[in-house]
Amino acid sequence: MWELLTLPFVLLALAMALVLAGIHTYLGFHVVGRGVIFVDLCLAQAAAFGAVVAIRLGIGEAGFFHYQILLGFALLGALLVTLMRTRDERVPQDAFIGVLYAAFTVGTILFLSGQAEGAEELNHVLSGSLLTVTPGDLLRTSLLYAGVGAIHFFSRRQLFAITADRRGAEAAGLHTRRWDLLFYASFALVVTSSVQVAGVMLVFSLLVIPPVIAVLFAEGRGACLATGWVLGLLAALLGVLASLRFDQPVGPAISAVLVCTLVASGALLWLRSRMRGST
Repeated sequence: MWELLTLPFVLLALAMALVLAGIHTYLGFHVVGRGVIFVDLCLAQAAAFGAVVAIRLGIGEAGFFHYQILLGFALLGALLVTLMRTRDERVPQDAFIGVLYAAFTVGTILFLSGQAEGAEELNHVLSGSLLTVTPGDLLRTSLLYAGVGAIHFFSRRQLFAITADRRGAEAAGLHTRRWDLLFYASFALVVTSSVQVAGVMLVFSLLVIPPVIAVLFAEGRGACLATGWVLGLLAALLGVLASLRFDQPVGPAISAVLVCTLVASGALLWLRSRMRGST
């Protein structure tokens, strides 16, 4: 099995999985910290709905206009998510995000119904196609994510301040809605590219599971980020190996590794609490 890792298409899939793990694990800390767990699913589904709209308009699955339609719907989702936050927060923002996700999902299903390629397209939206990644795909995605990473690096003070204490950031004079729009718009850029190659479920898994585990076991921003990155990168490697060994799609295999890691982490926490309670 190890010799399969020398195949060019497998190396490209692994490299793309590692790139995805790096950016989504970082963004996941903001998502978990802000309590907007479904925002990734929402924006990913918005981009997926854009892909379906492109198909219905007769625009092929590759090319400039196809990507622009996906990005347009993802940015629309980002704008709606930004506007959906209410000041009194009687209804959590995540509830509105869940409704928006459901709306895009229903639209996707309705647009695909009656289409000969509907089931295949829906499977592609969910699972992606990491094993068909080309060197050009990897280069373009890496450059895009590097650009988004640079934006977040220069905006890290404001973005982390809002994530850690939104009310405190507002009291300090930050225009939180403007920074929210920047965050969600950059998020939409990442998700639009990610969904095309990795599928909705892997994108969501990489975004949520490594940060959740890291927060449970590590303390401090730096330690949590490092732990999350290590977990995401290891899951990507093990998932690719598992997909080759059991002849399964790469995206769902990586997601399964992440879910198993989360379950094992929960069991470890339970055992540790029992041991502390008995002493």
